[in-house]
Amino acid sequence: MKTAGLAPSRTAPTGGDHVTGVYRYATSKGAIETIDAAAADLGIGIHELTAAVEHLVESRLLRADDKAVRRFVPVDPEVAAAMLVASVEREIYQRRELIDQIRERVDVFQQDVEYVAGSMEVRGFLKMASDSCRDELLVLQSSRNDADEFDELSQAYLPLLGRGITVRIICQHRSRADLSTRMKMRRLTDAGATVRTVSHIPRAAAVFDRSLAVLFGLSEEETSVARVHNHGVIQFLLDLFNHLWDAAAPLEGVESGYANVADDLKQTIAGLMAKGYTDEVVARKLGMSVRTCRRHIAALMRDLDAISRFQAGVQAARRSMVNGG
Repeated sequence: MKTAGLAPSRTAPTGGDHVTGVYRYATSKGAIETIDAAAADLGIGIHELTAAVEHLVESRLLRADDKAVRRFVPVDPEVAAAMLVASVEREIYQRRELIDQIRERVDVFQQDVEYVAGSMEVRGFLKMASDSCRDELLVLQSSRNDADEFDELSQAYLPLLGRGITVRIICQHRSRADLSTRMKMRRLTDAGATVRTVSHIPRAAAVFDRSLAVLFGLSEEETSVARVHNHGVIQFLLDLFNHLWDAAAPLEGVESGYANVADDLKQTIAGLMAKGYTDEVVARKLGMSVRTCRRHIAALMRDLDAISRFQAGVQAARRSMVNGG
C-alpha cells in the first residue's frame, strides 16, 4: 500500500524501538497529523519517525488519510491482522490456481503408459521419481534379469528413508539365502525399511506415492521401464502388493536360509510340481539355482514318502499343500 510522501518498506525500521511508541501516540491522538509534529512531540528524529510510520503502514496498523497529505490514522490490530491474512490467502489461492493451470497443460502431454529405454534414461527417470516422492514407496522385487535393472532404484532407498519416507519391500524367499542380498536388506531395515518375502514375484515393480507406477524389464535387449499413470493399473498394483504383503513373511535380522519360510516354500514347490513344471522351470520361477531347487524337491519327496515327482505332486494336493491347484 503506497502512501503520500512515503515509500513502503518491507523491513523493520532502523529505529525499531520507536514503532510501539509511535503507534501508541497515534491511538492516543487519534491520528498522526504531520511527521514533523509527531517527531517533536515524541522527541525523536524525523528519520526514525518516518521509518516507524513506514513499518506501521506496511503492517496495516496505520493508514494514510485520503483527505490530508501525510496524515496517518491508526487501525485496530485485529482489523490489521485480518487485512494481512486476507492478502496472503489471496496470494495462496492465486498460486494454487496457477499450479492447477500448469498441471493441466502438462497433463496434455502425459500418456497413461510411457516407455523409457536405455541405462542413462532409466537412471534419470528413477532419480526424478525418487526425488519427487513425498510419502511412500512400495516395491515388488523379483529375482529375474530385471532385478539387475532394479538395483538402480535400490540406490535411492536410503536417501528416501533419510527423508522420513515409508519404504515397504516385498522380495522373494531366495533373498534369505544369499549373503550379499541379506546384508543389503540389513542396511535397509536398520534405516527403517520394512521387508517381507514370498515364494514368487513374476515381475519387478514399484509404486511412488500411490500415483506413479514403474514396471521393470519389459525388454530382453536393453534396460527399460514403463511408467504408468493410469489410475486403474496403479490400483491393481496396490491391491496386488497388499495381497502379497499380508501373506508374506517378515524378514527379521539377517538369518540365513529358508528356516522361517520352509512351509510356504514347500507349498509353492509342490504346486509347481503338480502342474508338471520341470526342475529348471521351478528354479527359475523361485529365483534360485537348479541345484538348490532340486535339494528342496528331494526334501519334499522324502517328507511325502514319494518315489517320483508326479507322485509327490499328487500327494501334496491330497494333503492340501497346494493352494488352488
